[in-house]
Amino acid sequence: MANDIPGTSRATSFLIDGHWLDRSDAPRCAVVDPATEAVIADIAMGDARDVDLAVAAARRAFATYSETPAADRIALLTRIADLLEERAEAFAQAISTEMGSAIDFARVSQVPAGIAHVRAQIEVLGSYRFLREEAGFALAREPIGVAALITPWNWPLYQITAKVAPALAAGCTVVLKPSELSPFSALLFAEVMQDAGTPPGVFNLVNGAGESVGAALSSHPEVDMVSITGSARAGMLVAQGAAPTIKRVVQELGGKSPNVFLDDADFDTAVGKGVLSAMRNVGQSCSAPTRMVVPAHRLAEVEALAKAAAAAIVVGDPTDTATRMGPIANRAQHDRVQAMIATGMAEGARLVCGGPGRPNGLNRGYYVRPTVFSDVTPAMRIAQEEIFGPVLCIQPYTDEEDAIRIANDTVYGLGAHVQSADLARARAVARRIRAGQVHINYPPWTAHAPFGGYRQSGNGREYGVHGLDEFLETKAMLGY
Repeated sequence: MANDIPGTSRATSFLIDGHWLDRSDAPRCAVVDPATEAVIADIAMGDARDVDLAVAAARRAFATYSETPAADRIALLTRIADLLEERAEAFAQAISTEMGSAIDFARVSQVPAGIAHVRAQIEVLGSYRFLREEAGFALAREPIGVAALITPWNWPLYQITAKVAPALAAGCTVVLKPSELSPFSALLFAEVMQDAGTPPGVFNLVNGAGESVGAALSSHPEVDMVSITGSARAGMLVAQGAAPTIKRVVQELGGKSPNVFLDDADFDTAVGKGVLSAMRNVGQSCSAPTRMVVPAHRLAEVEALAKAAAAAIVVGDPTDTATRMGPIANRAQHDRVQAMIATGMAEGARLVCGGPGRPNGLNRGYYVRPTVFSDVTPAMRIAQEEIFGPVLCIQPYTDEEDAIRIANDTVYGLGAHVQSADLARARAVARRIRAGQVHINYPPWTAHAPFGGYRQSGNGREYGVHGLDEFLETKAMLGY
């Protein structure tokens, strides 16, 4: 039953000004289990009136919350992080159900990474100087005000905490609009916020569509900034809506990230890791390294290694702990991935493995076969457009200059990878790739490294101190 799924008991409620507002009279949106194609529950869809209530609550709360000592904000964030850890299994179950994440992946990646953002802001806040004396003036960093946060369906908790935690650390108050496609983990998060003793109005949640709630937040005169993670189209619409009120807009948008293999890389190890990195979270990560740029003379070797790695991925029921890849999160995205696989075949890319349709034995659910294309040229759509599914494009190059040219030959610039046995050489190539974050030889992830993009991948940065800075204004005081 739906009520047995964590978060669904709040399906028709919004959290505004510290209270759950019953909106069972609002229009509904069906949330579908991508593994079974069955409706989990119907959530209430808010409108501009709900946004007005939430923004007014956030504006009232800002007057006092913005003045709280850093120690009080650290204490609040600590309570939030502790509750997230206590309820980690409920979050994992909700995420697995609402967007099809394999349960083990939800437990070891989706939820812990979300908690890490809260812990990172606690660490940053502990030593951050909001008032600094410079030569001849003082520099104050002050919370910008009411922040509207618009988050996507692919990393539901992770994307929420990456925005909420620095906003609260800065002293801002927030209105969150999570994705209507994966809302239950957000509702669980709202319960955490309430149970952690967040002052009324500091955190507010309104569910709804981008065309209504997102648009109302973007254009609202009492919202001081908008932080959105989503598609390039969504980012454009938010920026357009925000323009008349000249509010700050931070955008983390799409990507088509390269994974550049220099000829001295450890191919036996690194190719398999590259396949898994590209297809992590069923390829539904904006920074996934979905273009593997490799020396042309080693193409056959790379293809064989990639095929073996893809074939070893267990696709199936996300509730099964043996599963490594569940379904695509929703029907629209599943149809998009299938269409792009067909496009790659029509464009003349060589299919190494996978292809259209579901994996064998899976007759329902939004499943996709792990797919690898080779001989992909920069002119092909599959090399230029974000597919957002388990589809890897192998692109051969002639020399190092050609590799860098191919790596930079998209409208995006979010993430990138470089593989080499020579660290100095890898660093030199990394410096020439136009991307906001470059990983050399698959390093450990950290919630402190700034994340964001060049060009159409967005603007601004998230995570760690850089994420905190986005929610602050800078004031210079001369003669202080």
